[in-house]
Amino acid sequence: MDNIQSIKNRFGIIGNSQSLNYALQVAAQVANTDLTVLISGESGVGKEVFSQIIHALSARKHNPFIAVNCGAIPEGTIDSELFGHEKGSFTGAVDNRKGYFETVNGGTIFLDEIGEMPLGTQARLLRVLETGEYIRVGSSKVQKTDVRVIAATNRDLLERTQQGKFREDLYYRLNTVPIRVPSLRDRKEDIPMLFRKFCVDFAEKYKTTSIQLNEEARDVLVNYPWPGNVRELKNIAEQISVLAPEKLVTANDLQHFLPEQPTVNRLPMLAPGGHQGNGDFASERDILYKLFFDMKKDVTELKKMFFEVLQNPNMAQHAAYADSGALAGSYQPAEAPVMTTPNIIAAPATAQPIILKDNAIDHHEEVEETLSIADKEKELIEKALRKHKGKRKDAALDLGISERTLYRKLKEYNIHE
Repeated sequence: MDNIQSIKNRFGIIGNSQSLNYALQVAAQVANTDLTVLISGESGVGKEVFSQIIHALSARKHNPFIAVNCGAIPEGTIDSELFGHEKGSFTGAVDNRKGYFETVNGGTIFLDEIGEMPLGTQARLLRVLETGEYIRVGSSKVQKTDVRVIAATNRDLLERTQQGKFREDLYYRLNTVPIRVPSLRDRKEDIPMLFRKFCVDFAEKYKTTSIQLNEEARDVLVNYPWPGNVRELKNIAEQISVLAPEKLVTANDLQHFLPEQPTVNRLPMLAPGGHQGNGDFASERDILYKLFFDMKKDVTELKKMFFEVLQNPNMAQHAAYADSGALAGSYQPAEAPVMTTPNIIAAPATAQPIILKDNAIDHHEEVEETLSIADKEKELIEKALRKHKGKRKDAALDLGISERTLYRKLKEYNIHE
């Protein structure tokens, strides 16, 4: 326990929750080995601090340490960043360049947001982990490196492997020693202590008196869900330290600084197991498709009722009363004037004009519309490509998907540009 407390003091970690102490204990135990570590936890919990602890307590502590955010490097350049490239290997490669695995040889590399790494780069990383070998982009020469890899993610990597977005063999190779960093709402007893520490630090920084919370404000602080975890708590502490009108903050004062919690989403949800696709079913796009299809179904039902009323003139007056009563929220008298239906009704531009004679329909044919998500998705992709004259990048941006996903969809639906 003394060892854990010394680690907290050295790296400025605040908190005494059991889950936090356990994560620190695992980090300390694994530090002096060369085992690969996978740190998981929500955004803002401090995963990078754990990577620094592991490196500082290891035999590599005097060698380089570098943190790389895999989600911040473009897909086209991440291989070059990690493994280097040869001169002329691609446009803009005017010189030879060493990658991180070469410059950090003998040290530790921290790969944050590992779940965002492209599949091709994942294969290269797997080879480094298994054999210590890599090849520069544009080269055929195999090079060796001795680098310890610590990875971190705020995503469920096992779920991503099932979706085909992360290599299963790489997942198990990275997950040699898992460390789970608890979220702030899972260690509520640490929130007041952290908040007080931040407020004292900011009071010293801005040369002012530290703020205090009354009992009610403290309860509000502890019970707030903190989706941004320690990072969000620190930001709120800074805002209150600078903007609070009084040094004793009440619950009402605190509420002005806390973001409103999101309301319950009442959009229609798609039942699990009803789709045999590639795991993209739960995306917002598919949920919107479902919403649009339900709206179209309602419109189709309204059209059907409209034509039934036209076929039976005796129903027209009753329908008018029912509709007006429903819209106004009150009963309409029987003497209310009823508009007569003209002989010719203008239909939407996309439909065939319907000509009525003596309130009778000469011709009406109802076409069943497909409700297939795949068909609608294909139709949207084709429209986007036509709109942007075959430019995939612009079409993908318009559709709200990546260019790589668009390319896969083109192959899946056999769409020729």
